Amino acid sequence: MSTAGRTAYPADSSTTDSGDRTPRRLSPEASRMPGALGTLAAQLRAELLSSSRVPEYVVGVVAVPIILFTMFGLPNAGVKLPGGTDVGAMMFASMSAYGVVSLAIFTFGVGVADERGKGWLRRMRATPMPFWAYFVAKVVGSLAFCGLILLGTWAVAALGGKVPFDGVRLAQTVLILLAGTVAFSTMGFSLAYWFRPKAASAIGNLVFLPLSFLSGFFFPLDQLPDVLAKVAPYLPTYHFGQLVWSAIAPAQDVIAFGAHPEGSAWVHVGWVLASFVGFGLLARAGYRRELSRAAQ
Repeated sequence: MSTAGRTAYPADSSTTDSGDRTPRRLSPEASRMPGALGTLAAQLRAELLSSSRVPEYVVGVVAVPIILFTMFGLPNAGVKLPGGTDVGAMMFASMSAYGVVSLAIFTFGVGVADERGKGWLRRMRATPMPFWAYFVAKVVGSLAFCGLILLGTWAVAALGGKVPFDGVRLAQTVLILLAGTVAFSTMGFSLAYWFRPKAASAIGNLVFLPLSFLSGFFFPLDQLPDVLAKVAPYLPTYHFGQLVWSAIAPAQDVIAFGAHPEGSAWVHVGWVLASFVGFGLLARAGYRRELSRAAQ
């Protein structure tokens, strides 16, 4: 029998309730689902487009650390510490670390909570896309914005303040800051899944500001009241700051800057990793709680 008059749709086989196998006509616009990397690339593109279309997000997350450095770092550019490090370089490290923690709290925390409150995450779970792609795209997208923070702050410091940077130390600092973006992502995810979406912004600010001050990002740690100074070493962001400052300058300059480079670098790494794992488990528990509630 001739098939010239038939529509050339791709066909698949499916089993009906009666057990007969009948051809299933697929839409001519149907396409094969991409692999894991293709799915991740598509979600990452959507994530970057979504973030870039919200000017207040770009200003709040990317521009604020650069503005703060311009206000507080540039006036101190040119001042040398005993080991030769420019204070402007130390302020670059401080404001960049501030930007990393800001990304963790407001991108992974407040941002995900907002999407959760709008029902967007519930709709995504109904699609064929593996949900891990959503989380990984969030992290990779935030690395891109972290890069913008570092590039912008460095440009203001190097071009506007003529701050000299040691190339090796700068590269080490950038790597630690990028790693911090990943490490503190779980802190934000746990905030997103354990607090109501409408309260996430307030909780985020309530957590973010004390962490930034107690970690020494805004002023030297030795200027903290004694009670707060005793609390600071128990914060993962404090240890993150120690890693960043120790990367950008030698120990004597870190001390002169007012930070506390006490203990081995591995101790600081251990605190940051423990934070990553601990908050990751907390975020996982919150995510499972969300799934169980959705199933009821």
